[in-house]
Amino acid sequence: MVPGPPEWFGRTFSTPRFEPYLRASSGDATSAWRLYRWNIEVSEAFYGPLHCLEIGLRNAEHDRLRSRYGRADWWTVAPLRQHDSCKITKALEDLRRKGVRAPSADDVVAATTFGLWVSLLSRAYDRHFWVPTLHRAFPHYSGGREPLRDNLQSMVLLRNRIMHHEPIHHRHLSADHAKIHRLLGYLQPPVSTWLKGFDRVPGILARRPVKARGDESA
Repeated sequence: MVPGPPEWFGRTFSTPRFEPYLRASSGDATSAWRLYRWNIEVSEAFYGPLHCLEIGLRNAEHDRLRSRYGRADWWTVAPLRQHDSCKITKALEDLRRKGVRAPSADDVVAATTFGLWVSLLSRAYDRHFWVPTLHRAFPHYSGGREPLRDNLQSMVLLRNRIMHHEPIHHRHLSADHAKIHRLLGYLQPPVSTWLKGFDRVPGILARRPVKARGDESA
């Protein structure tokens, strides 16, 4: 029997933070404590697949846009929406705050957010980005831009929940996991194969606390 949360838990993690786990466990503190621990484990396991997807996406898109505009800092001449241009500006400001006085294009790309690269697949960029070049960033994909963008956006939301230490136990995590591998397959199938060699998500999903199994949703 796994004990309920110890007395120090409320001081360290807060009672409000524990509340969603209690609700998901029908008020059973012991089950909620088990679920809280499992949520940490599965969040940690998703780091590897999300790491591969985020870096793979930004590098694939960056390569295509660099080729289209003939320069590594393509964002200086590309018709970015203000919202996305501000993300580039923030990346530059963050680098300078860290003491990088003359950031290279690679520095900027590494400092940008996952959300920026998914945003570049928005309908507003069909004429300038998707049709002429960005579709080539996904050589193993034959569908439309919108479903691809929607699937990637759902992974941004998952990534943000994990990085902000929020519950993800209520999600259909097996579907999320399959989606990451599918998206990697659109970019570079060998990456998905390589990832499977150390991907811990399936094993952790298999030992999800029983009382919490019924709360999965997409």
